[in-house]
Amino acid sequence: MTTTPAALFDVDGTLLDTTYLHTLAWWEALRQYDRTVPAARVHRAVGMGADRLLDHLLGEDRDRSDDEAVTGAHDALYARYWPVVRPLPGAADLLRACADRGWRVVLASSASERELTALRGALAADEVIAAVTTADDVAATKPEPDLVRAALDRADSAPERAVFVGDTLWDVRAAGRAGVPCVAVESGGHSAQDLLGAGAAEVHADTSELLAGLDGSLLARPRA
Repeated sequence: MTTTPAALFDVDGTLLDTTYLHTLAWWEALRQYDRTVPAARVHRAVGMGADRLLDHLLGEDRDRSDDEAVTGAHDALYARYWPVVRPLPGAADLLRACADRGWRVVLASSASERELTALRGALAADEVIAAVTTADDVAATKPEPDLVRAALDRADSAPERAVFVGDTLWDVRAAGRAGVPCVAVESGGHSAQDLLGAGAAEVHADTSELLAGLDGSLLARPRA
């Protein structure tokens, strides 16, 4: 069976400059419920789903009675930033270039429908986005592979015909567990050394650098 070549893109920190906004929102939400976690630790966990992020930061044996409230506080704090969210350099043009080269472009996000609508508005590249995923499409969040597999389904693609683009260790590991090679960018604040160590096939500073070097990347042309 022939499948469609797909370029699967993480959104936060990869296409949009939101990583540190999420960091601040989680840091403040945790403080509101008397959980003091250094911002640097919070940053390293951004990219996980809320459940895994709280496990990672607070321990799996903690009192979970405030988890829903902490997550709700993060969501409310982060929503204040939606009007000022901006794309990272070259992000929209990268999506257009991939579509022009024959890739089906899919946004692989675990955001809510409402949040994703705001993010897509900031990105302003809807004309080349073939499909999206949202929080409703995944049972287990990154670094589990569910999100990547959901994006493959949306694209009508297969792991050997796809490339995932992300910015965190959790993106790289999720893609690897789904059998999809990951092109990583450093715009989320993870170093090239860490991203390669997690299994990234290649690393670029940001979407602008990836776009400039597209001919030499895994996104040059879909594999036959």
